[in-house]
Amino acid sequence: MGIHPSAIVDPGADVHPSVEIGPYSVVDTGVVIGADCRIGSNVRIYAGTTIGARNRFDHGAVVGGDPQDLSYAPDKGKPLVIGDDNHFREGVNLSRGVKSEHGTRIGNHNYLMAMSHVAHDCILGDHNIFANGATLGGHCELEHHIFLSGLIAVHQFCRIGSYALLSGLSGASKDVPPYAMADGHRAEVVGLNVIGLRRAGLDPDARRAIKRAYRLLYRSGLRQQEALDALQRAKPTPEVQHLIDFVRASRRGIIAHR
Repeated sequence: MGIHPSAIVDPGADVHPSVEIGPYSVVDTGVVIGADCRIGSNVRIYAGTTIGARNRFDHGAVVGGDPQDLSYAPDKGKPLVIGDDNHFREGVNLSRGVKSEHGTRIGNHNYLMAMSHVAHDCILGDHNIFANGATLGGHCELEHHIFLSGLIAVHQFCRIGSYALLSGLSGASKDVPPYAMADGHRAEVVGLNVIGLRRAGLDPDARRAIKRAYRLLYRSGLRQQEALDALQRAKPTPEVQHLIDFVRASRRGIIAHR
């Protein structure tokens, strides 16, 4: 297919010869697009965006546009950097950075469904799934293998740990620990993401260790610091160590248990 005659690609863009660009799409100067990417129709890719290999952008995606931040000015713009093998469905909106040197960064093998949004200065890891309309505020950090259901809203500066699952219409205003399943207008832990952990190949012993850790953290009556210290003394598995490290690093605090 190559580049459709109606597409506008600035001569200053670095587009790999294998890239396909559909009708009425626009690529600004300075954009870098890696091998075997597929750009659909009416996609807008703004300056300051770097895209790796084998990414797909469907109709109407907006990539690297100005952040929705009233303090933004063009001279403050920071990059949007996208890894490999991601798929961005119709109307996805990915903002460039504004307040951190790293800008907005998206890893590999992520799948963002229609109308989902990644705000400025967010960092996404790998193998994350956003259902329709899932939205991140600025400066959010997502680890790996996370599932955000439809119409999720994540408050700015929140962190979500690996293998977490947020149910539809939930709002996360604090950090969501790894492996948790969260639900609610202000999301609370309602259990573990057992299906996600099984799909990830964690064996029964690893899953039981995570379950015991959550019980101690949330249901033992210990203060959070006391529970973390107890977990640390118990020679934690790698998964439990990750949970301990995630909670210790939390600045907003972690969500409660229902």
